[in-house]
Amino acid sequence: MGELKKWRDQKWVRIGTDGSIKGACGTSKNKKNPDRCLPLAKAKRLSKKQRAATARKKKASGGKKQFVPNTKAVKNG
Repeated sequence: MGELKKWRDQKWVRIGTDGSIKGACGTSKNKKNPDRCLPLAKAKRLSKKQRAATARKKKASGGKKQFVPNTKAVKNG
């Protein structure tokens, strides 16, 4: 199975800075500083506080970097 198919099957979702799941990844209105995206299964495993922390870290970059590393809780979760 191809890597793209595996990625699509994970159902990625957007995470808001308040820690809520906002919808499908790629639907952010702010294209210059988009929301954090995570696979749905991983997003559900994290607490709302953990999701908020990783989303705020992404937003803090101000859209200057394409790749912003996740927080430790997300990496280990």
